[in-house]
Amino acid sequence: QVQLVESGGGLVQAGGSLRLSCAASQRTFGLYGMGWFRQAPGKEREFVAALSASGGIIGYADSVKGRFTISRDNAKNTLYLQMNSLKPEDTAVYYCAGGRLASMRRDVGEYAYWGQGTQVTVSS
Repeated sequence: QVQLVESGGGLVQAGGSLRLSCAASQRTFGLYGMGWFRQAPGKEREFVAALSASGGIIGYADSVKGRFTISRDNAKNTLYLQMNSLKPEDTAVYYCAGGRLASMRRDVGEYAYWGQGTQVTVSS
């Protein structure tokens, strides 16, 4: 069982930046494909960014491409999401997810492990 704990959310003005972190409990973190998803009130959970176990394959949702950067530090068992040029429509609860995946995946259903989420609020 892998436990994931997100941190770094908060309130920021439009145009600002935040860096989310996701700490994993397992030393086998380096074997897991990881992703970030978000869910706004009244909406379904949606893909934001993901990367393969090695970090060599990365994907982004079109809505965040060029503004967000996903990365991982396997030595620290930690996943990151650097969010720049934030917009009010980025407001959501952000979730970290992981799974024993062959590569980067965009589908919510592909991930077996989820964090509790961290709130990101962008004011206009």
